[in-house]
Amino acid sequence: MRNLCVIFPDQLNPEISSILNFDKELDEILICEFKKDFTNVNHHKKKIVYQLSCMRHFQSNLIEMGFRVNYVKIDDPNNRGDFYPELQALKREKGFEQLIVTEPSSFDELSSVKRWGELFKVRLDIRKNNLFMCDIQEFKKWSMGRKELRLEYFYRTMRKKFNILMDNEKPIGGAWNFDKSNRKTLKNNSNIPEKYSCSIDDLTLEIIELVNREFKNHFGKTENFEFAVTRKQALNAVEKFMHERLEYFGDYQDAMLSEDPWLYHSHISMYLNNGLINAKECIVLAENEHKVNNAPINSVEGFIRQILGWREYIRGLYWLKMPDYKKLNRLNAEKSLPSFYWDADTKMNCIKESVENTMQNAYAHHIQRLMILGNFALITGIQPEDVNEWFLSVYADAYEWVELPNVTGMALFADGGIIASKPYASTGAYINRMSNYCDHCQYDVKEKTGEDACPFNYFYWNFLERNESKLSTNPRLGLAYKNLGRFPKEKLSAFKNNADNFMKKIGKGEKV
Repeated sequence: MRNLCVIFPDQLNPEISSILNFDKELDEILICEFKKDFTNVNHHKKKIVYQLSCMRHFQSNLIEMGFRVNYVKIDDPNNRGDFYPELQALKREKGFEQLIVTEPSSFDELSSVKRWGELFKVRLDIRKNNLFMCDIQEFKKWSMGRKELRLEYFYRTMRKKFNILMDNEKPIGGAWNFDKSNRKTLKNNSNIPEKYSCSIDDLTLEIIELVNREFKNHFGKTENFEFAVTRKQALNAVEKFMHERLEYFGDYQDAMLSEDPWLYHSHISMYLNNGLINAKECIVLAENEHKVNNAPINSVEGFIRQILGWREYIRGLYWLKMPDYKKLNRLNAEKSLPSFYWDADTKMNCIKESVENTMQNAYAHHIQRLMILGNFALITGIQPEDVNEWFLSVYADAYEWVELPNVTGMALFADGGIIASKPYASTGAYINRMSNYCDHCQYDVKEKTGEDACPFNYFYWNFLERNESKLSTNPRLGLAYKNLGRFPKEKLSAFKNNADNFMKKIGKGEKV
């Protein structure tokens, strides 16, 4: 039987399930670049460069391995713009009898793929995505009968299943989770190793020129492109992290620093999310660093929890809750996204620096995303649709399956607590404690109200009051609401007035 194996842009791994048992004498591969996939939202230029370069390097790698590849480039004048006409044309030309795909990462894409067999009158084989460690059905089975789908319980299940950081039935180090040891502040970057970077080859240079030409009005910059674009380079990036940054990854996991957006983070999520590397190999390397080189357990466990725990958990929830999850807005947030998320033109230094870093790098680490950019959107009441589109647009590691639950559930609490046990809202005090951003800000982080007060302060308290009917019974917010109750009515009015005036200024186009 002659097979056509379709590989999607986030499945760039030679061991992807769609080409397992590939017959190099009969079978062929199809990989397509479609412009619509890069214009559906305002994708970061560097993100587009990264994705296209990875795809074209992967094509070369497959050809070297002896695979026959049909590759459709975005700038090919014969590019038909969608899978349906491309597959229709290949069916006529090649006469394949079966389509083989690895399940796509998005709900809409999978819904479309499920119709291919009937449309093209061929057999359709949709295989499980072996780049993940927890199958979609396995997660669904785990979730059945549970009142709360909390990460911690899923994470422990996965640790036991794969025997990761385990001593028989007990966790190594005596605890499942060392998160409390991972909240140290960092006051300077004098000892932080240089981040991974690789030289740009001719293929990537061509793509940079293409992106600057075809996507010139998109967000972000292509300058200083240094991401890995091949599996070999991505593995080098992982090894560099293991040897140079893992030791302090745990300690400074939540820290933020004006002078360095990279810190001790791994910077490998984009490589995981498009398939250049897989989760299991990263976990094995990290565990080995603990066993052989005595890497601290809080760092190793924290890193593994992000991959084996959070990443797999978020994917499972996405598939469990879609398509309704995409529409959730439990806090009835309805304000539009401020323009400074796109141009960094704001007096709030923490947001200014986080957006500038995003513009330059198509990257920000998880605390910048959650506790600055997400936190501000949460406490000001920005509608989830706008926030989700922004996060999906600007980060190189962003695909809907990972972006949507992280934003709707974790950052905005728009799912009402399916993912997070409380809203991740805070005043400026948290940002001041975990960063040096406030040292260079025009607002005073110690002031709660007034023209000079940190907007995070009055927006936080106004957020609690505005959502009291929905949130006051949350046990994790008991102390916050107790403190809110201590404020006199005049203070509560000041919080609301300051918040309203701030949003009015945004509406008038004033710099805030």
